Amino acid sequence: MTALVSDTVPTAQGVGPLLRAWRERRRVSQLELALRADSSARHISFIETGRSRPSEEMVLRLAEHLDVPVRERNALLLAAGYAPHYPETPLDDPALDALREGMERLIRGYEPYPALVVDATYRVLAANRGILMLLDGLPEHLLQPPVNAMRLTLHPEGLAPRIRNLREWRGHLLEQMRRQIALHRSEPLRALYEEVAAYPVPESGAGEEPAEPVPYFALPMQIEHEGRTLSFISSISTFNTPMDVTVAELAIETLLPADPATVKYLHTLLP
Repeated sequence: MTALVSDTVPTAQGVGPLLRAWRERRRVSQLELALRADSSARHISFIETGRSRPSEEMVLRLAEHLDVPVRERNALLLAAGYAPHYPETPLDDPALDALREGMERLIRGYEPYPALVVDATYRVLAANRGILMLLDGLPEHLLQPPVNAMRLTLHPEGLAPRIRNLREWRGHLLEQMRRQIALHRSEPLRALYEEVAAYPVPESGAGEEPAEPVPYFALPMQIEHEGRTLSFISSISTFNTPMDVTVAELAIETLLPADPATVKYLHTLLP
């Protein structure tokens, strides 16, 4: 299992060290950040060392230019002595009815191709018939709420034995999680990574190649279903300029058929 270097930034020393940690993580100099934020390198230095307390507007401006995740922007504001700016509305709140219904219509409209909605820790919030088709036959304990997409995919009793290029696809998913952990101070995400990275790789399907390899423009997931090999390219969509923590952490994953045979089969199976 790949060890993760701790990327936790300091939280008990005020906003300055937090901002410095984000700036260093983004590999931006004080001068470059100052130019982006219409400030001065001297002022940025004073903020990072605690000699100057930034205004609420400055904290948000610096966070924007450092591409800090919305949840972490609230943490910066709290560290600076201000109230959180972004709410965290439960997805089942009536205020998000239109958003939730829109996402559900979107993934239903994507049928017969698989699509699902997940949160920041890959908890499945909605899925269409294409996804349910791929999950057919999995053990009940993996399908009990809360269902987790990473656990379903990589668990040795889940989809893993059915994925013909498991080693490649597993490596892709674990690298994706490592990148997210580097961007978010999320202990639940880190714990999920440690769990799924420790799963044994099933022999069945692992490392197998199709009888006639087909060139693809992106790494496909090649998965067995009822004696057929289906090939999908994954695409993940998020919301632009979210103003709510919950919305910022939603992702819609769609599986695009990667070859004509997969297209034909899915249209036959789910007309």
